[in-house]
Amino acid sequence: MTPRDAADAGGGRWSDLDRPPLNVTALRRGLVRESGLWTGVDVVQRTGSTNSDLVAAASAGRAGEGAVLVAEEQTTGRGRLDRRWTAPPRSGLFFSVLLTPREVPVARWGWLPLLTGVAVATGLSRAAGVDTALKWPNDLLVTVGGEERKAGGILAERAGESAVVIGVGVNVTLRAEELPVPQAGSLALAGAVSTDRDTLLRSVLRSLEEWYGRWREAGGDPAQCALQETYAAGCATLGRTVRAELPGDRSIVGEAVAVDGDGRLVIATEEGVQEPVGAGDIVHLRPA
Repeated sequence: MTPRDAADAGGGRWSDLDRPPLNVTALRRGLVRESGLWTGVDVVQRTGSTNSDLVAAASAGRAGEGAVLVAEEQTTGRGRLDRRWTAPPRSGLFFSVLLTPREVPVARWGWLPLLTGVAVATGLSRAAGVDTALKWPNDLLVTVGGEERKAGGILAERAGESAVVIGVGVNVTLRAEELPVPQAGSLALAGAVSTDRDTLLRSVLRSLEEWYGRWREAGGDPAQCALQETYAAGCATLGRTVRAELPGDRSIVGEAVAVDGDGRLVIATEEGVQEPVGAGDIVHLRPA
């Protein structure tokens, strides 16, 4: 443990002993290896957005495939639809990775956020012992007090013509009084057997490396690499009545019946139409 210095005397970054800092040396030792996907792991104490930082680094030629940027605290983290993502320092996993899937047609890159969701859910289930589910397209759900709560999210951004930066945010040790909204949750509140962020991050990144490799070897075909089937099996949205709030102030209501080969959510409306949704905000509606 790094000693507290005078700057931390008022309650600084080492003052919450339940939230120790990440061990970057151990993370590099466990993740960066010859012929592996991850080429570097950097941890910063505080930044606006790891996604923005990594996109900028890629654009400037300072980062290549397999770069991982982790922040102990994000001040302007973003979710889908430019929603803000905030959490206390060292209370979660806030990181971005840079991928360049050259073997995969760009038309199939839309599967990357869904692939990441599967990988994150798998990695957290292994390391934290928490049952997780996915809300289409990229929210991670846990159960707290018998209710579904959002504990994480994923945001993908293009970085030039040949790269994608994927950002992940997961609430790990957030306490009830720290939740930004009542619908939020955390691994700790869901009864995680471990909240060691080093262990969780290693598990998630190893799972992501595995799924990304399978998807890339299949040329991005989600059926061939079992990604489409696996995502559907873990998707809490399927079989539910949902409202899709679409661009242009349009919305549709119906049953979410499938995720198609393009990663779109297929909604069956009362009019008997099956409409694929590629972008929009999905609301799980309670049964009448």
